[in-house]
Parts: sequence; structure tokens; C-alpha cells
Amino acid sequence: MNQATVEFRNVSKQYGPQGAVVDLSLLVPAGDICVLVGPSGCGKTTSLKMVNRLVEPSSGQVLIDGQDIMKIDVTALRRGIGYVIQQIGLFPHQTVAENIGTVPRLLGWPRARIQQRTEELLDLIGLDPARVRNRYPAQLSGGERQRVGVARAMAAEPPVMLMDEPFGAVDPIVRERLQNEFLRLHRTLGTTVLFVTHDIDEAIKMGTRVAVMQQGGHLAQYAPPTELLAHPASDFVSRFVGVDRGLKRLSLLRVADVHLEPGVVAHVGEPSQSARHRALESESDWVLLLDKGEAPIGWIKTVELDHAQALTAQDVDASSPLVHHETTLRDALSMLLTSLVQTAVVVDDQGRYLGTLTLDELGLAFRSDPAPQSAPVP
Repeated sequence: MNQATVEFRNVSKQYGPQGAVVDLSLLVPAGDICVLVGPSGCGKTTSLKMVNRLVEPSSGQVLIDGQDIMKIDVTALRRGIGYVIQQIGLFPHQTVAENIGTVPRLLGWPRARIQQRTEELLDLIGLDPARVRNRYPAQLSGGERQRVGVARAMAAEPPVMLMDEPFGAVDPIVRERLQNEFLRLHRTLGTTVLFVTHDIDEAIKMGTRVAVMQQGGHLAQYAPPTELLAHPASDFVSRFVGVDRGLKRLSLLRVADVHLEPGVVAHVGEPSQSARHRALESESDWVLLLDKGEAPIGWIKTVELDHAQALTAQDVDASSPLVHHETTLRDALSMLLTSLVQTAVVVDDQGRYLGTLTLDELGLAFRSDPAPQSAPVP
């Protein structure tokens, strides 16, 4: 896994009397996604561009794996850093395969290795190599072009990737799909990423650490997203993350993070009497009926359980939403609020019953106060 630390040590960038970035110090651990977020003119893009020396610092040091970038040949530096921008920047007269192979060609890779890497990356980004490798950028959709831009940035297996508003030019549906696709890629490849956005929701979703910057190029707070939302460092950060930061925290938590109730369950074919007995012992008004494969079918009222009959799938209430361990609590809450039954049924990847999730448990997660975590700052 190719990854490196990135460190800013008291970095400033001055344009005349005005400071675009002022005394920036932060450390991005290897393999993390650090999102720089803030209003226009706060210095986030300037900070990003100082890493590959598209902008050179006025003072301080930027280090990659402990090495001062000012002591690295600028061409070699840039060839070792992936770079993705909002406008994508694909070469219009080169095919998709030629675009992806740009940096490996400059590095002198053999043709067979470039072709293998191109095919591998097209698979990783979810595009069929046979369909797109010989197409030109104009023949692709905006979302496909953005994916190819990410693949090109990753082609030479860089330890660091810089992404400047990479998904800002596509519609919201495509944007969410690209975000999810990139997070999946990152779990596979583990590259260290610096990511610029003005959207706090995108920052919270994408970042393992978030650097909130404010006007004048000052760092307002640098922390993991959960701490940022639970413990804003200032009124500016509190206003910037929004009054709904409790709901935003629910988007960071998943069903796997909360306690599940076992519920009272019964199986198709089981005598009603035994199911009724368990429900009365647990003081439960409802029993969840499962099929022989442990998949939930629906709810039966305890008072409607007939002593004489075996349980069947008839006359069950199947309106509970189904959620998985990976479902975010924000999505689970949304499903519960629009459901007639205020209890979600949790299933595994094979659809087998795991437990139930109630609004009470979601309320506890909403009100929980995680212990502050300190992001390393040199």
C-alpha cells in the first residue's frame, strides 16, 4: 500500500500585505483523508497547491514523509503526487487509456505495464475497459470523465493525492455516487489524500480528519469529524458546521455502532402457543415472524396469536423498514420517520435477522457525547 504522511509546519503564504495562509500547522497521517473546508478565500486551495509546489510557501515547511518538498526536484515531486481538479483536465485529443497512462509514460514504464495498470484502474473505478479505453473524453458523461480523472491521478501509484473540489461540477446524484466510489477505492488502496471542498456535508462524509479554515488563512479547528461536530472549537466553527450538527453526526454512525434489541421472534410452522408464551414473558405486544432461513416476514400482535394453530405468513404486518449493519443512522432515522412501524428490522448481507433498532436507540446515539480526540499537530 503506497502512502505517506503530509505535514505543514508553520506554513504561510503571503501575497503582498495580505496573508492567504497564515502559520498553518497540521499533520496528515499516512492513509488518512484530510479535508480542507471553509468559505471562499480562506486559503484551502492555496494550502493544497503548496503540497505540489504549484504555489510555493513564503515561510515554513511542507514535508512528505519527513522530507522538505523544497528540496525535491519539482518535476519529480509532481510526478509522485496525484492531482484531481473540478474541471478534470483530461486531454481532449487523447483516448481514455492514453489519458490514464500519461504519468507512467513520463516515468518510462514499459508499455505492457501501462496497459495492465490502465485496465486495472478502469475496473477499480467501475468502468468497462472494453467499452471506454479507446473513447475520447467528449464521448463520456461528466461522471465518467471525473472517474477517469481520478484513475489518471492514481495511475503511477502515488503515495499522496490532492483533490480540489473534484466532484463539484456534477449533479447531486452523480456526486454522491462518485463520493461513495472514491471511498470504496480508498478502502482498497489507502492512499493519503488532501481534499478541498466548500461543502461541510461533503467534508464530514469524506474526511477521516477535517481542517476548518476561516477568512484570512487561519486554521480554526483540525479534528476527526465526530469531534468537530460534538465539540466545535469556536463560534465560527459552530456556525460553519450548522445547527443540525447532531443530525450530521448520525450520518457518521452506522447501525453496527448501536445496541440492537433481540426482540421476540418466532418461526413459520412453530406452535402459536409457544410464541405467545415468550411474548408474554418479555411483556412484548408483538412477535416477529421469521422464515426457515431466518429472514424476517413481518409482525404479529401477541393478542392475535391463536393457541391452536401453527404460525403462517398470513396476516403479518410487513411494514417495518429493513436496514443493514452498514446503514447510516441518519438513513435509518429517515426510514423510521416515514414508516408506519417505528421499529427497524436489522438483517445481514444474506437477509437473515440480526435484531431490531428503535427510535429510542437512535435518540441515545443522537444525544451521546463522544470523548474528544486530539488530531496530532506538530
